Amino acid sequence: MILKYDVIVIGGGHAGCEAACASANMGAKTCLVTMDMNKIAQMSCNPAIGGIAKGQIVREIDALGGQMGLVTDATSIQFRMLNVGKGPAVWSPRAQCDRGKFIWEWRKRIDETENLDVWQDQADELITEPIPGSHSASVRAIGVRTIWGTEIYAQSIVVTAGTFLNGLMHIGRKMVAGGRIAEPAVPHFTESITQHGVVAARMKTGTPVRIDKRSVHFGELEEQPGEARPYQFSYMNKGGALKQLPCWTVNTNAEVHEILKSGLADSPLYNGQIQSIGPRYCPSIETKLVTFPDRDKHPLFLEPEGEDTNEMYLNGFSSSLPMDVQIEALKKIPAFRDVKVYRPGYAIEYDFFDPTQLNHSLESKIVDGLFMAGQVNGTTGYEEAGGQGTLAGINAALKAGCAGSDTDSANRQFILHRDEAYIGVLIDDLVTKGVDEPYRMFTSRAEYRILLRQDDADARLTEKAYQLGIAKKERYDWWMEKKQAIEEIESFCKNFAIKPRLINSALEALGTTPLQFGCKLIDLVNRPQLNLKNLSEVIPSLKEVLNHPSNRQEEITEAAEIRMKYKGYIDRERLVADKMHRLENIRIKGKFNYEELQGLSTECRQKLQKIQPDTLAQASRIPGVSPSDINVLLVLMGR
Repeated sequence: MILKYDVIVIGGGHAGCEAACASANMGAKTCLVTMDMNKIAQMSCNPAIGGIAKGQIVREIDALGGQMGLVTDATSIQFRMLNVGKGPAVWSPRAQCDRGKFIWEWRKRIDETENLDVWQDQADELITEPIPGSHSASVRAIGVRTIWGTEIYAQSIVVTAGTFLNGLMHIGRKMVAGGRIAEPAVPHFTESITQHGVVAARMKTGTPVRIDKRSVHFGELEEQPGEARPYQFSYMNKGGALKQLPCWTVNTNAEVHEILKSGLADSPLYNGQIQSIGPRYCPSIETKLVTFPDRDKHPLFLEPEGEDTNEMYLNGFSSSLPMDVQIEALKKIPAFRDVKVYRPGYAIEYDFFDPTQLNHSLESKIVDGLFMAGQVNGTTGYEEAGGQGTLAGINAALKAGCAGSDTDSANRQFILHRDEAYIGVLIDDLVTKGVDEPYRMFTSRAEYRILLRQDDADARLTEKAYQLGIAKKERYDWWMEKKQAIEEIESFCKNFAIKPRLINSALEALGTTPLQFGCKLIDLVNRPQLNLKNLSEVIPSLKEVLNHPSNRQEEITEAAEIRMKYKGYIDRERLVADKMHRLENIRIKGKFNYEELQGLSTECRQKLQKIQPDTLAQASRIPGVSPSDINVLLVLMGR
């Protein structure tokens, strides 16, 4: 059987779902190939979306017309804004979700997306053909052959296979092939890609034990409620969240540690069974014991898996130790003394591909028309996967010539720079620096954090997405309405005059210094003790300006206030970013044979020859390329 499409997306995880929807929304006839239609966007580990820097990525996916934010809002059972004790540059939204409802909400959105078909099958082989006379890639991807013999052809292929490529699961000394628990691994497909010169390697990740909440003594846990304020991920959400549930915290103890240590000889991480590198920032409980031997306790977070299930997720207890060791150790925590588990934690090894062999569009430099996104690029996390999937889907559709009325779309690329989005930082880090461990996004990885706040993703990205066609008119119209409302608030604050005699008593009540002279309202807004909300209680005309008719009044007010309070910092960071753009505009790809440039250091020549950066700015971010090397290239460019 033969099927023909514009774009094929292989894998129905978070990267694949976003890639397929992005491609289809741009008008590309798209086929999503997945092994199980009923496990679309499965949350293989924690059923939570967002977190430090990850929440910003979800807001960016939403601003680009993606689905993750909408699906999360519809299935959220707890929402929290992290880092609110710090500046707004690092505020990060996070939501606990109902695992089962999350899948079906995604399934519903895929079913409702025009131009998108789902084919339930397993990819077995990448189909390619030679490119005659090509000076870059020697072959192009033209399709995929499945285990059932179906051949699906397209202009662009997006691989988002997650942990399934030659996946191998570990519990103690027991090893079982699989992509995740109770699901088969995908053999052969990696080899059909690496035969063309694409480099693959192995990584490892893991997941914790799942607990029956009926066996937990909640009175000995500390409750962790969600936010009272109704935060949301999506700018387009109109309400409808599920019942909000608490999470719970507890600590391990010395007895727990002794039992876990007794099982280290059978741990795949320490007996030589696992050779690949796991995530640094989400270590297993046994890794914590070895890395921090002086710690007498480690925090654990017990989190619900949904509204209507007894299954709970024990965050912080990822493990691949023998199952009896895991359960015996848990029973030494008083709250879990009678614990019953649904399944133990396990580790999984899987194939990934060297991301330095990708362009910023996430298209392979080796195989034309082949795009990759998600864990196959060496990342970890649903949000990092979703962000890559969105960009890969957009660029795959452009490659296939699908971009509305733009007849030259096949030669276009949609690239996000480091000052435009965390997604841009993520992709630039991957293709420029590569990975030697699963990559996780943090706010510290972004040099322009003040420009990349969670509150202004729509300001940065929605107009770009609308021009591409991925963001629909409803989303664009809402952004224009919000933009106008923010500007009206700012204009009012800049022009409204404050008289001391009318405001001083209120200022004293709010705990700030009275005025000696008149000023503009914006001068009061910029005081640390004051904000638009408490000032509106004493200035009726401000309250009228803030009273936006939509249900997103708080969102608009917060965005306007941050822009005013932090204007100096924002302007300064924008100036720095604009200077860096000068180097971004100097294209060097294809202009040099780096091996012949003796003015560069040996390490620099080797790195540049391998990565072949597009611009001088990208070259400057490659580890091993020094400022003096960049100066040499600038001189040579001048010649």
